Amino acid sequence: MRFNTVLIVGGGLIGSSIARAAREAKQCRTIYIADTSEAVCKTITRLDIADGVADGPADHFAAQADLIILCTPSGRLAATAMALMPSMKAGAVLTDVGSVKGHFVDAMRDQVRDDIHLIPGHPIAGTENSGPESGFATLFTDRWCVLTPPEGANETAIKDLTAFWEALGSDVAVMDPSRHDIVMATTSHLPHLIAYTLVGTAIDMETVTRKEVVKFSAGGFRDFTRIAASDPVMWRDVFLTNKTATLEVVDRFIEDLTALKRAIRWDDGDRLLDSFAKTRDIRRRILDSDPD
Repeated sequence: MRFNTVLIVGGGLIGSSIARAAREAKQCRTIYIADTSEAVCKTITRLDIADGVADGPADHFAAQADLIILCTPSGRLAATAMALMPSMKAGAVLTDVGSVKGHFVDAMRDQVRDDIHLIPGHPIAGTENSGPESGFATLFTDRWCVLTPPEGANETAIKDLTAFWEALGSDVAVMDPSRHDIVMATTSHLPHLIAYTLVGTAIDMETVTRKEVVKFSAGGFRDFTRIAASDPVMWRDVFLTNKTATLEVVDRFIEDLTALKRAIRWDDGDRLLDSFAKTRDIRRRILDSDPD
């Protein structure tokens, strides 16, 4: 047990899952959760997954916490961290679960107290569901958690946070924040942007009724609708805070899509076959590397 008291700010899917997993793995003695939603706080209290719940400011919990985990949308991470900073105890570790790291690290660069250890993190886990009732203790089992400590970060704090996530079932990797953001823009952010766009296009097609879209959705389209069901507020913030990396990957995708469009237009079957064969091979490699 590296942390005696943990404060989780944001009691949704990820925050409530961390509380469940930390309690099950006996990674702390006391768990506090704070959330700005009164309804979420009532649900957390009913579920009995925390030792204390705060509806709004959590300064009194922050003063006791050895580890604070921010589980708010990316756009609110820095403001939330700075609001808690004056109340935090010396030596505490401050981390987050956001899928964009560079924006948070840059915003906090000159804001962190010398006696606080900032170790940003990103557990690559989740579902299309949201809210505290959607959380479960095994959400992080056999999933990656990427830590992106700023230059000069305390090595003991990094090791302690690594041990915490490993106890929750995660495989931990340490990565530069900008590298993390371009990787996530490629593997996660672009697929979500495509999913939101494709589902919207299908519904807006003038020659296809909404009823037909629902009735005749095949497996591939259903996968897109599952992705597009993700929390819209969270994804709005992701794209705005990871703008540079996302636009870089989107530009590359548009180029590749245009090439395939041209191949279809000019009946270039060899070009299509070559592209599809390469992507199928990548799919096999992804499945081979999946711990499940």
